[in-house]
Amino acid sequence: MRRSILIASALVTTLALSACGSADDAGDAAEDTTDESTAEATDAGEDMATGSLTVWVDETRESAVESAAEAFETETGAEVEIVLKNFEDIRSDFIAQVPTGEGPDVTVGAHDWLGELITNGVVAPVELGATAEEFEDVAVEAFTADGAVYGLPYAIENIALIRNTELADTAPATWDDAISMGEDADTKYPFLIQTGTEGDPYTYYPFQTSFGAPVFEQNEDGSYSPELAMGGEAGDAYAQWLAEQGEAGTLTTDITYDIAVEAFAKGQSPFIVGGPWMLEQFADLDLAIDPIPAAGDQAAQPFVGVQGFYVSAQSENALLANDFLVNFLSTQDAQTALFEAGGRPPALTAAADAASSDPIVAGFREVGAEAVPMPSIPEMGSVWAFWGVTEANIISGSADPAEAWSKMISDIEGALDS
Repeated sequence: MRRSILIASALVTTLALSACGSADDAGDAAEDTTDESTAEATDAGEDMATGSLTVWVDETRESAVESAAEAFETETGAEVEIVLKNFEDIRSDFIAQVPTGEGPDVTVGAHDWLGELITNGVVAPVELGATAEEFEDVAVEAFTADGAVYGLPYAIENIALIRNTELADTAPATWDDAISMGEDADTKYPFLIQTGTEGDPYTYYPFQTSFGAPVFEQNEDGSYSPELAMGGEAGDAYAQWLAEQGEAGTLTTDITYDIAVEAFAKGQSPFIVGGPWMLEQFADLDLAIDPIPAAGDQAAQPFVGVQGFYVSAQSENALLANDFLVNFLSTQDAQTALFEAGGRPPALTAAADAASSDPIVAGFREVGAEAVPMPSIPEMGSVWAFWGVTEANIISGSADPAEAWSKMISDIEGALDS
């Protein structure tokens, strides 16, 4: 029933506007026109149900989307063609093919593609309506730009503090607490955070935000403006902290991702900062998931990534595509199937509540609820090359923290202006 209402209401609006624009002498015929439009909308909605959709998915999501597509086909009579793609190729192929009319009606994707997709004119807003209230706030926020929602979210991904409860029986409240607890555990490493010689600003970001130095200014609706916000005194304080921790040996560029994961799996540290993608390698450990401890005087907010589905701006069946997303991929069954396939907390609140019976899922979900969306604006592409290397150079002691951070800001601003 929801499907019919969705299509009919959208078509009534279109047909009624068309009737008003062409009837100079409508007068007494207004009510008849509205009645006729409603009837035409109902007929048109039924006709659209015989259309077809092409949906791009990757291997992980294929089975779950196929199940939703089968239900959609059974109820609507429409046809859905599922096309299997490598996830790494989807964004570039979507941008290249949509303008030619060869792309899909719907594709799976990440929220931080949004700025590039909008810039290239290949993505259309999704009309979630009241369904938006059924999702976690951060999930809808991540797909929002200029007041419009451009994706149907299905999964939320973020890092948190992963704790070996045999080595630390409580969560640390601050960075200093964590280091003290790590030293008391008498392990090889008091705290593990992947760094490497290129740095890892994604993993370090919660520590940076705890100093009040977010990468970009954030608007009231959660979207970002292209104005850098990690300079000034707050940025300098964070850079100084990096230098101090590097000098103390609590942070080091010697710790790469592989070294950090292997060391934690061997019980060589009570703490590691990471995401659910690490958990398979920690299967023999008793774990808890906690908020990342703040190093500064503000909350440590990691980035959150949201996975979802986009509608092509060139789709000839946009209403049908919207129907499929809002009424079939937003159900608890569909979102649970996607969660079971990908292992990330669902974006739909009811599905997330059910999945949170697992304390590990619940822990990542709680941290994610207080996280901030990864900026999806195109300007973010100008930040990464300078950001991580600067952090690594400060930690290693090869660069003065204030000078290096100031130069990084200048370099990024230069890249943004070019």
